[in-house]
Amino acid sequence: MVSTHSPLVFMFGILGNIISFVVFLAPIPTFIRVCEKKSTEGFQSVPYVVALFSAMLWLYYATLKSNEILLITANTAGCVVETIYIAIYIAFAPKQARIFTLRLLILMNFGGFCSILLLSHFLAQSETRVRVLGWVCAAFSVSVFAAPLSIMRVVIRTKSVEFMPFYLSLFLTLSSIIWHLYGVLQKDLYVALPNMLGFIFGVLQMVLYMIYKNYKTVIDDEKLSESKADIVNLSMSETKVCSQPNSDEEGSDTQNEHEQKDQDVKTMEASNQGQLSVKCEV
Repeated sequence: MVSTHSPLVFMFGILGNIISFVVFLAPIPTFIRVCEKKSTEGFQSVPYVVALFSAMLWLYYATLKSNEILLITANTAGCVVETIYIAIYIAFAPKQARIFTLRLLILMNFGGFCSILLLSHFLAQSETRVRVLGWVCAAFSVSVFAAPLSIMRVVIRTKSVEFMPFYLSLFLTLSSIIWHLYGVLQKDLYVALPNMLGFIFGVLQMVLYMIYKNYKTVIDDEKLSESKADIVNLSMSETKVCSQPNSDEEGSDTQNEHEQKDQDVKTMEASNQGQLSVKCEV
């Protein structure tokens, strides 16, 4: 199948695979920290479950078409890597987060995917099936590409780029460019269209980075709280015991506040990284 690609299409496909794989590996430091601390530190599994669903959709789409081995390899790698991330998350997440993740997996990745598979198989034939699934994949990808709007909002509000890694945004933009050109050369509208939107959002992110990169990156408690609410949609329920501190406890409370702020920053970074990495599926 590979030999039937034109050299230019094959080149873009290989580059797309390499860049996508690099982006898939971006959350590794986060999950190494999770394994070391045996805690998910409050960050969410939703971006990784969505990334797995996206890769599954594109993998199914690619198998329905002829001569799409490069789409198959990219999204097979995505399925494997995201499955590993989710397995690690489930192993170390609190009970409530674990149950939520399993429910989401059953609802989206099993129920949703199986429904699309069965409906497309029995209600559409040959080329019609490919077109229907192509539009489903494109629509889902457009919604995924719009996810970083919340991150861009955080950057504008806080005037800080510490929650929007530049190199990850750069590689995602390069990935969108490569896969857009691949789709154009393959005359595949469903690949080219969403990646054109991904390129636009990627450029906007890098423009924001250039604007705010020299701003002081100290964020006050109010902005941190607001920003965290923008990104982390599922909050873990916590029990807080409030008491009036005495003079000996004030230093400890101040230290705890700083530790909590550091923890919130790490949570936001992990959530942002997850949201951004969702975009790397074709």
